[in-house]
Amino acid sequence: MSQPTFTLDDLKRILLEGSGAPEGGGLDGDAQDVLDTEFSDIGYDSLALLETASRIEREYGIDLDESVIGDASTPRAFIDAVGDHLVAPAA
Repeated sequence: MSQPTFTLDDLKRILLEGSGAPEGGGLDGDAQDVLDTEFSDIGYDSLALLETASRIEREYGIDLDESVIGDASTPRAFIDAVGDHLVAPAA
C-alpha cells in the first residue's frame, strides 16, 4: 500500500474549500515563489489555517499539533509538517 502524500495542489484545494476565497486566493503563480511566501502575504490568516488544518485532519485521518499552524508560516512549511505527520508511525 502506498503512503499518502500532501502536495501544494492539495493545500490549494483545501484552503480554497475552507476559506471561500476567490479562485487562486493568492496561491496562483510560480510554485517556487508561492511555496516560500508568508500566508499573511497571500491573504490567509490564522483562522483560515485553523480551518485548513481541521479539514486536513479529517481528510487524511491525522492529528496535527497546534504548533503546526503557529510554526508553518509558508505553504512549504505547512506541506512539510503535514507530510511529516503522514509518514510518522501510528502510536
